[in-house]
Amino acid sequence: MDRGKMAEAESLETAAEHERILREIESTDTACIGPTLRSVYDGEEHGRFMEKLETRIRNHDREIEKMCNFHYQGFVDSITELLKVRGEAQKLKNQVTDTNRKLQHEGKELVIAMEELKQCRLQQRNISATVDKLMLCLPVLEMYSKLRDQMKTKRHYPALKTLEHLEHTYLPQVSHYRFCKVMVDNIPKLREEIKDVSMSDLKDFLESIRKHSDKIGETAMKQAQQQRNLDNIILQQPRIGSKRKYKKDAYTIFDTEIESTSPKSEQDSGILDVEDEEDDEEVPGAQDLVDFSPVYRCLHIYSVLGARETFENYYRKQRRKQARLVLQPPSNMHETLDGYRKYFNQIVGFFVVEDHILHTTQGLVNRAYIDELWEMALSKTIAALRTHSSYCSDPNLVLDLKNLIVLFADTLQVYGFPVNQLFDMLLEIRDQYSETLLKKWASIFRNILDSDNYSPIPVTSEEMYKKVVGQFPFQDIELEKQSFPKKFPFSEFVPKVYNQIKEFIYACLKFSEDLHLSSTEVDDMIRKSTNLLLTRTLSNSLQNVIKRKNIGLTEDARHAAEEEIYTNLNQKIDQFLQLADYDWMTGDSGNKASDYLVDLIAFLRSTFAVFTHLPGKVAQTACMSACKHLATSLMQLLLEAEVRQLTLGALQQFNLDVRECEQFARSGPVPGFQEDTLQLAFIDLRQLLDLFIQWDWSTYLADYGQPNCKYLRVNPVTALTLLEKMKDTSRKNNMFAQFRKNERDKQKLIDTVAKQLRALISSHHS
Repeated sequence: MDRGKMAEAESLETAAEHERILREIESTDTACIGPTLRSVYDGEEHGRFMEKLETRIRNHDREIEKMCNFHYQGFVDSITELLKVRGEAQKLKNQVTDTNRKLQHEGKELVIAMEELKQCRLQQRNISATVDKLMLCLPVLEMYSKLRDQMKTKRHYPALKTLEHLEHTYLPQVSHYRFCKVMVDNIPKLREEIKDVSMSDLKDFLESIRKHSDKIGETAMKQAQQQRNLDNIILQQPRIGSKRKYKKDAYTIFDTEIESTSPKSEQDSGILDVEDEEDDEEVPGAQDLVDFSPVYRCLHIYSVLGARETFENYYRKQRRKQARLVLQPPSNMHETLDGYRKYFNQIVGFFVVEDHILHTTQGLVNRAYIDELWEMALSKTIAALRTHSSYCSDPNLVLDLKNLIVLFADTLQVYGFPVNQLFDMLLEIRDQYSETLLKKWASIFRNILDSDNYSPIPVTSEEMYKKVVGQFPFQDIELEKQSFPKKFPFSEFVPKVYNQIKEFIYACLKFSEDLHLSSTEVDDMIRKSTNLLLTRTLSNSLQNVIKRKNIGLTEDARHAAEEEIYTNLNQKIDQFLQLADYDWMTGDSGNKASDYLVDLIAFLRSTFAVFTHLPGKVAQTACMSACKHLATSLMQLLLEAEVRQLTLGALQQFNLDVRECEQFARSGPVPGFQEDTLQLAFIDLRQLLDLFIQWDWSTYLADYGQPNCKYLRVNPVTALTLLEKMKDTSRKNNMFAQFRKNERDKQKLIDTVAKQLRALISSHHS
């Protein structure tokens, strides 16, 4: 009973499941029916489900058949209507085809015309677009053509302005065109071309003014001479006011010219076209001889390009080089006045140009730069004049040189350069002039005394008496009372010497002119020179006359003469040493001795060559004294406090100069010295330089204090002083030294040696 109920319950449950599956099959998409069918096959009632499915299919077929029977008559009616419409549609199709054929035939020409119209409209639009684009491109091409024309005519500053407009205004509007990209790529090259061409013009200008500095200076000095002559004529006008007027006039002319050379103008006209018809007879202004437009153009071009500092540095560097060339006097300058004149003309021309650049540009050069150049020029000029004027033995040439120096100083003073040192140097030349006068008058006195008969002057008439008294203001009442013929109590050399003394005084007065000296200073100068003439020159001449009478020279006078020889020789060496211009920071040494030292050795050789008439001992003493003085001075030059730093290269150059001195000592300039005796004067320098150049500190420190020490003459204090100068150089000049092992080792070595030297000095003192 229970089993029957359970079977019935399972049968009902299976039937319900099959019903659910059928509904799911009917309502589910065919693509998703797989899982449903699988559940049927997984069960055990597959047969019963198939039976149920067949039953469901038959039911659906019956429903479809009923529905078709219901709608069949409507379907038949629809087919009948469609058959009727088919015939009418065929007729309509034939009519449409015929109409289309006629329309195609009639509209063929219209289509062709419309196609032609379409092409014309397209061409019209293209032409209009092309014209619009060309209107944009033409200004660019015109500006580029203008730029090329300006470049071709060397109007570089306007070309640069055109380039700026082209780059920032015109090209951005048409930047998508290929030719514009080519222009844009070419703009940096054009800028560099403008820079290069303007720099080339500047180099030509610098070369031109270097060659024509003497002409510029000559013109400026002629103007100064004219102004001085005018001052002498118009005494009521103050000299300073006249000088200011002269300089103002020169700049007035030049300021007019600057307006025509302004970079704002389209024309880069020169400054040589301005003339003043009213001043044709006057000397042209010094600046009128120079066309400064290349400087102005190049300055403005570099300023626009943002490279003004580069330009300023280049200009100043080149002008410094030219200044050094100008300040280097020719070796034979002392032979003629024209040599000095050309030297002065070049210096004046250089500073006239720089003064004008200072006043007509904004910052290309400044007052500090000009003052620095002038200080260098002043020191080198004075040193050169001291050296070369010392060779001059003609007082007339010295006097002409003095007048030339005064004119040189007055010319530069007009342009605002301080010249007091030049006038101070003229006072030194005045002493030299006095010496040349004394030598000249010594010869005159000697000739007078040699030609004199040392007999009283006889006079036989009043006319002869007045003639003698007119030459020499002699007053003697007793002599005047005597009747003719009578005799003066002196020979003819007395009035002749008296007249020559007056001539000597006149010659001294000529030198004092234009030196801006007070009457007291002039009187003192005349008094000093005249006293020397009387007490030395005339006295020596008289002593020589007496010597011919077998009156010998006293031993005190002989010693004084010898000491004067030694002193003057050492002073001359000092003058040469003032020309020394060592570059203590140089990295490389030259291959020859310094020019000043070569000149000094040549002077010493020529001097000792004429000492052959002196006693041998005097010549030897003078030579040894000169060598010792030279060695001492060179040592002082190396150790002086102003030389705070120096390099090994500078020491090597200094070593070349010392070798030149040693070579001079070995050559035997004066006979009588034993072998190497004269060289001992330079032994201190030699051992010191060998120690540093060979860097032989181990030997020095190990052998110090021993009698046979290799560096016996090297004082540790001196060595330490020199080492400290080199240590500072290594530290300051090698900013990355701490990153290089060899530099660090070198610094450690220097510090170690310095420490050992200090210990050596300390122990020696204790």
